[in-house]
Amino acid sequence: MNAMEIPSGKSREDNKARRQIIKDFYAKWMSEHPERRTWNKSLRAFIHVKNDSVNEALGHAPRSVEATRAQLHLTEILINAVYVESRPPKNRNNNQKKFSRMLFLRWQTSRVLVGQRKTSNEFELYYISGGQKIKPSGNGFENGARTENGRVVIPSNEIPFNES
Repeated sequence: MNAMEIPSGKSREDNKARRQIIKDFYAKWMSEHPERRTWNKSLRAFIHVKNDSVNEALGHAPRSVEATRAQLHLTEILINAVYVESRPPKNRNNNQKKFSRMLFLRWQTSRVLVGQRKTSNEFELYYISGGQKIKPSGNGFENGARTENGRVVIPSNEIPFNES
């Protein structure tokens, strides 16, 4: 089964088939990317793909065709996603306790949630959702960012990473 044959139904069998597609994709992706990370242009840093990232994808993405399709474009999305805003992690979510903050990024119709680790400040993929109808307000950035010559410029008080 290839990416063009993603089952579109809502049955248990379709969810199971989409889950297997995602599982096979991540296995292949990780063998092709042994460092398990991809450079993000907007953050100017690596986004790491850990086992927790895969588990989150396997738990949620099979529920929809769009989310499954987004997983299959992992590298493209991680490279090109643009920083929108950051928030503190949810207090009641045990999976987010290891992060000091959660960063929201967007690429086309996909939303990307990235956590910044408390201990290492590394960026770790938390989840990619697909098929979102995104209606940006103003210039599409909620943090005062703007584009100049095709690059995203983030105000210095909103830079989502630590300069060393």
